[in-house]
Amino acid sequence: VPIQKVQDDTKTLIKTIVTRINDISHTQSVSAKQRVTGLDFIPGLHPILSLSKMDQTLAVYQQVLTSLPSQNVLQIADDLENLRDLLHLLAFSKSCSLPQTSGLQKPESLDGVLEASLYSTEEVVALSRLQGSLQDILQQLDVSPEC
Repeated sequence: VPIQKVQDDTKTLIKTIVTRINDISHTQSVSAKQRVTGLDFIPGLHPILSLSKMDQTLAVYQQVLTSLPSQNVLQIADDLENLRDLLHLLAFSKSCSLPQTSGLQKPESLDGVLEASLYSTEEVVALSRLQGSLQDILQQLDVSPEC
């Protein structure tokens, strides 16, 4: 598979995930920068400069989303898995080896913080921050990130 195709597929998937997040209308109600006690483990907005950092960030989001009680985020969590697979292909094309992050330790605060409300603050904050991170990743892919 030509690497340009992989990069194009990666960008398309990112745009699809952002659209899915936008379709969950309640995500507009909270700023990604909002500080919510106990949610510090959800990556905030910061430049993501390497493929390895992108993968680590997406792994945390994937874990957070799969822990949420809402059904809204299951497709997005699946999309993140596919996006991480594409990032691994990009890394492989650059002879990078990304560390396996599938067995990340779930932050201990996660279980206590996530509540069983339909539109929980945690979901809104996670999706809002994920959207910002995906926009960062999209921009970084244009400048050919390092390992």
